[in-house]
Amino acid sequence: MKAGWEVKPLGEIGTLQRGFDLPKAQRTEGQFPLVTSSGPTDTHNIAKVKGPGVATGRSGSIGNVFFVEKDFWPLNTALYVKDFHGNDPRFVYYLLQLVDLGRFASGAGVPTLNRNDVHGELIAIPTSIEEQQRIVAVLDEAFDGLACARAHAEANLQNARELFERIKADALAYEGADSETVTLSEVVEIVSGLIDPREPPYIDMFHLGAGNMITGTDELVDIKTAKEEGLKSGKYLFDDETVLYSKIRPYLRKAARPDFDGLCSADVYPLRSKGKRIDRDFLFHLLLGHDFTEYAISGSDRAGMPKVNQKHLFAYQFNIPPVNEQTKIAAIIDEAHIACSAIVKVFEAKTQSIGDLRQSLLQKAFAGELT
Repeated sequence: MKAGWEVKPLGEIGTLQRGFDLPKAQRTEGQFPLVTSSGPTDTHNIAKVKGPGVATGRSGSIGNVFFVEKDFWPLNTALYVKDFHGNDPRFVYYLLQLVDLGRFASGAGVPTLNRNDVHGELIAIPTSIEEQQRIVAVLDEAFDGLACARAHAEANLQNARELFERIKADALAYEGADSETVTLSEVVEIVSGLIDPREPPYIDMFHLGAGNMITGTDELVDIKTAKEEGLKSGKYLFDDETVLYSKIRPYLRKAARPDFDGLCSADVYPLRSKGKRIDRDFLFHLLLGHDFTEYAISGSDRAGMPKVNQKHLFAYQFNIPPVNEQTKIAAIIDEAHIACSAIVKVFEAKTQSIGDLRQSLLQKAFAGELT
């Protein structure tokens, strides 16, 4: 071990204590932060803990650690550091991030963190407060830079996603003189009735539901057969000319254009072109477009589980270009999606690298390797 460092139980470095109850009816907006398991979320006119302080989640959100500059009131869903035992508060803040408190969470329903499970964790720390403050200064400077880099990466990530949506919206807004106004029912139909997924050959077919669809794309994940899922209730058939649209929570924008035959959930509409009046790829992009999504949301019933009913779906009115133009429009959108997805992956990788670097710096700091 590096000279000037010693191993101690976490409870002797920073003793955690449960926060204080404060019913909403008794809260008065004020100057002191109210800290929950999700961090500072409101204010109160009375503080319970002197700042600067450190808090983390006790129930619900577990693992995030918060540094609070001023006096505050930690609520009962949080734990706060009651005693720093002479250690630098910000040093303890970084230390708790390294410990990964989320791995101590328990409970099948709402995750809960028991402070007694954490206090025994053995950790090496420098005994000198000056060395602790030096480490804090290095980490603060490094993390400020990483935060700035992450903000730029996330902004570029958002810009790439918005660029694709703009390209799609512009492409779908065809205004040629050869377009016509139609309702979806005039160009699209559902041709499959419900079948029993327990019978052959359906039992060995792949099954798709909303959970297999990724928002805003035609990517499919975790596909299984009807037999593997143990399906019993009626399902629809689809083929490679079908567009699948999830009627559940239309704001999630889930649709698919599979290249195989299979079964889909009764909560998914299997849609096919009527009289070859609409290109399959054009229909797919139309259903994921902003205008249709807003329309679908506006007609969703059920407050708890919003769904698009079939009558509302088929009543959607839009301008449709000739099929050859539809094919060109769909190709433009697909090409834009490929290009923008490549950009998105670059910035997703950068964001991940920044997170990995942050964790690496924490590990080096508490191994005594920061210079």
